[in-house]
Amino acid sequence: MLALLHIRARPWRITGLLFMLVAACGCFGQEAVQTHLVPMRDGVKLATDVYLPNTGAGPYPTILIRTPYNKNGLKASAAHLRPLGYAVVTQDMRGRFASEGHHAIIFGNDGIGGKHQDGHDTIAWIAEQPWSNGKVATWGASASGIAQNMAAPGAPPALQGQVVIMAFSDYYHQAAYQGGVWRKELLEGWLKSQKMEEVNLPTFLEHAAYDDFWKTLNAEAHAKTVNAPGVFVGGWYDIFLQGTINSFVTIHNEGGPDARGKCFLVIGPQAHGGFTQPVNYPHAGDAPINMLAPMNLVGHWIKGEKLSQPLAPVHYYVMGDTQDPAAPGNFWRSAEHWPPPSQATPFYMHADRELQREPPTKDGKLTYQYDPQNPVPTLGGQNLIISKGPMDQRPLEARDDVLVFTSQPLAEPFEATGRITAKLYISSDCPDTDFTVKLCDVFPDGESRLVADGIQRASLRRSFEQRDLLQPGEVYELAVDLWSTSLIFNRGHRIRIAVSSSNAPRFEPNPNTGEPHLEDGKARVANNTLHLSPTHPSHILLPRYDGADAIVERPAVERDPE
Repeated sequence: MLALLHIRARPWRITGLLFMLVAACGCFGQEAVQTHLVPMRDGVKLATDVYLPNTGAGPYPTILIRTPYNKNGLKASAAHLRPLGYAVVTQDMRGRFASEGHHAIIFGNDGIGGKHQDGHDTIAWIAEQPWSNGKVATWGASASGIAQNMAAPGAPPALQGQVVIMAFSDYYHQAAYQGGVWRKELLEGWLKSQKMEEVNLPTFLEHAAYDDFWKTLNAEAHAKTVNAPGVFVGGWYDIFLQGTINSFVTIHNEGGPDARGKCFLVIGPQAHGGFTQPVNYPHAGDAPINMLAPMNLVGHWIKGEKLSQPLAPVHYYVMGDTQDPAAPGNFWRSAEHWPPPSQATPFYMHADRELQREPPTKDGKLTYQYDPQNPVPTLGGQNLIISKGPMDQRPLEARDDVLVFTSQPLAEPFEATGRITAKLYISSDCPDTDFTVKLCDVFPDGESRLVADGIQRASLRRSFEQRDLLQPGEVYELAVDLWSTSLIFNRGHRIRIAVSSSNAPRFEPNPNTGEPHLEDGKARVANNTLHLSPTHPSHILLPRYDGADAIVERPAVERDPE
């Protein structure tokens, strides 16, 4: 999870690269930084650097950045903020670099009400310092953003604002077990890369269902106790996209009096780092609120500065056809609420591999074999370490264990903006298995560009808290959450759905045995069936945008002659 962040001087634009690992740049003499070992409530001391402004008299408003990546890497960020009149406080999180203690449970030490509340204790310490005016704004991307989300509920009143960039708000559903399936590449890969697998990794693997352990790590459930406004920044291909949206929605609608109705959401066409296959989205950097350095908001929160212009709460980029300059889309839209107005529009999967607006009229089903030892490989999407972004899925769509359903060419553009859910009717000869769904935009030249994907563990179809194993041959309904998007499928494009049972290493392959994790020598091949009939109409629900500026949709073109 990437570190923060080089702050641009221009307040209304974002950098081409969303995040940069900021190296120590030797910008300061020894007198410019004060290093403290700040005691937490259990006596553990966290290494904390304080950079005070070199102009003006205090006391000062403070920007706090907490990181697991070494606070020394944030010197350049402090160098940009100090001349603006802010004290900057950077801190190594518990058990990291110069701080005492142990890193487990990572992000579980920061707040919400657990045994350790390091974020709360640090904010309170800042407010007590003679150089502080008692007002603090937290700031950070990825890991530093997660630390903010975990510390915001019940935080001391000194917390006056947050800049949370690409961070989860619900540890289980967004980071560890999306759809009930272990996010192997993300969490396991990150823990190992940071040498933090000790305690963290075995603990996370042990808790494969949404139990009390995870409930204490769900910041969304505590949104009512957040009393500081925030700007929540995400990307359509980011690893924590839905967490960004949920943070905004819950706090903006349910937060305390100083947070409710005062938050902002910004979502652009970005991933957690650069796309593996570059895609040029025009004007992607022209967000009405700067995605990295919203200094107008920070100044408003902790300096009392007035905003130069009113800002809508929601700003999101509507993606479109990047190959056709005349295509609709590829612009920023502002709104008062999320989600925007939409109509849940079903597209049904048929046994002849077509995707149609009408449900099937005949009984049909398609069966494939899913082998955990030969899973469908990951190719793009919302990943951290491996390939990411809107990659062409054709190399995978030719596999025997991938069911592909494609619409006829669209007669008019179709905008999908909001949450996407697929409803599948399935059966299997194994006690447990997974089902994956991908939504793709098929260009006239055949490119099948990934838009969104999701996965669902069949045994957790009723509840993520309790497993309910499958009975062979029985038909079950599954809801597969593909999270959210905003995209206009252009005229002449096709909408495609791909259904399978694996996407590895993005997700750990299901062993099909009923056990939650894949172990050597303990796996079965599953015969999985997707039902496509009037009584079991498998389909995807696309949120057809229904705002005042919506494109008027007309019926699709006539079907190609057989």
